[in-house]
Amino acid sequence: MSTAQEPVEYAPEQPQRLRWSDHAPEVYKAMIRLDTAAKQGLDHKLYELVKIRASQINHCAFCLDMHTRDALAAGESVERIVQLSAWEESRHFYTAKELAALELTEAVTVLTDGFVPDEVYDRAAKLFEEAELAQLIAAITVINAWNRFGVTTRMAPGHYRPGRHA
Repeated sequence: MSTAQEPVEYAPEQPQRLRWSDHAPEVYKAMIRLDTAAKQGLDHKLYELVKIRASQINHCAFCLDMHTRDALAAGESVERIVQLSAWEESRHFYTAKELAALELTEAVTVLTDGFVPDEVYDRAAKLFEEAELAQLIAAITVINAWNRFGVTTRMAPGHYRPGRHA
């Protein structure tokens, strides 16, 4: 008996509003270049964890689907991905560097008080070299931009496969 399941094609509850990349191709290409530049020098698993966490906060189902699949393809464990939404209660699953990156991701993504608290920034600055910290901030900023495109245009999850663009 086989336990393999065929991929399920999901029908979105709400249709995609706009294929923004078709109508603003230069912006889309610039975002791809920016994304490529932002991840330089960052650990790939950490990079995907940051993208997943920001996408959870922003409720971007498309990006959650994409970056969860990319993280799994990069060797990330299901357990760490599942625990990511409760990372503060599941700290033992992550390294000190990953925890600082997740905390910074939340601070940059939410900006509730209009700033990133000094203690959050300082924790990250102690664990990341300045160039790496700059790349991390860039990666957090870029995923937040992608999330806004995805949520605003209602990009539907379930169709992405690692190794190819949406």
